Amino acid sequence: MTGQDNQTSIIEFILLGFSRERGTNVFLFAVVLCMYLITLAGNTLIIVAICVDPRLNTPMYFFLCNLSILDIGYTTSVVPQLLAHFLTNHRDISFNRCMAQLYIALFLGSVEYVLLAFMAYDRYVAVCHPLRYKIIMSKKVCIQMMMVSWISGFINAVVHTTFTMHLHFCNYNVINHFVCELLAVINLACSNTFVNEIGLTVSWVLVLLIPCTFIMLSYVYIISAILRIHSAEGRHKAFSTCTSHLTVVTLCYGTVMLAYITPKAETSPHRDKILSFLYAVVTPMLNPLIYSLRNKDVKAALTKIIRRKNIILER
Repeated sequence: MTGQDNQTSIIEFILLGFSRERGTNVFLFAVVLCMYLITLAGNTLIIVAICVDPRLNTPMYFFLCNLSILDIGYTTSVVPQLLAHFLTNHRDISFNRCMAQLYIALFLGSVEYVLLAFMAYDRYVAVCHPLRYKIIMSKKVCIQMMMVSWISGFINAVVHTTFTMHLHFCNYNVINHFVCELLAVINLACSNTFVNEIGLTVSWVLVLLIPCTFIMLSYVYIISAILRIHSAEGRHKAFSTCTSHLTVVTLCYGTVMLAYITPKAETSPHRDKILSFLYAVVTPMLNPLIYSLRNKDVKAALTKIIRRKNIILER
């Protein structure tokens, strides 16, 4: 019997999730549902505030609006299924649905990494070249940056999803994860995954390492420019425009770097689940809170919207 004879056509996978205990799953269901609702509400408010308030019609908020759209899309591709699996013992997912979920996660995640790099460039121009800011960060340039982000994410997702769909999977179809995560799916393959590993390395360099390096270089110039400002108030004002973005970058890149850079010998399925949960559920919830709590313009816009709503309700 040849190796090919031992390979079967997998039509579905089984996701182990976090726990099989009923009480634990009910508790996790309540917690994740609350986090998901906060994510939807927070990011939707950010989008509405940016769209209706003319003061937020700037490149920084244009990128922030796209970031909120990405967060809603990414978490929605994961959480509804996760909530359903908390309440049932049948945690199967068809092969096609698994590949679709894999594609969406790769697509939106890749767009976000590149977008955060462009947001760092926006902050660099604002701090280091304030007089030329409107010229450099024109509407046309911002749209082109977003197009590059979305196209790079699309290409990355198509390549990895295509490679993964062409893998052979043997009889074992249990994924030790709560979602169809790329590495977890590849690890189930019984065929050669050399091409997939090469693709992961190239993707890691292009989508993670280069944007991350670009962000760090941008902040080296930003910090250098801030330190040259003589007044303490001026330094505080300049740096305050960057802290929200820097916090979000740390959350996003930190969790992904830990998940994909750590040597295999030091990883575990439980650790990988936690890191994926942080990126897919926690980070999208925190992003609007970080930007709204640390940004006076966003807080003012949100307050204005809430007041308008209250006036309408009183009528």
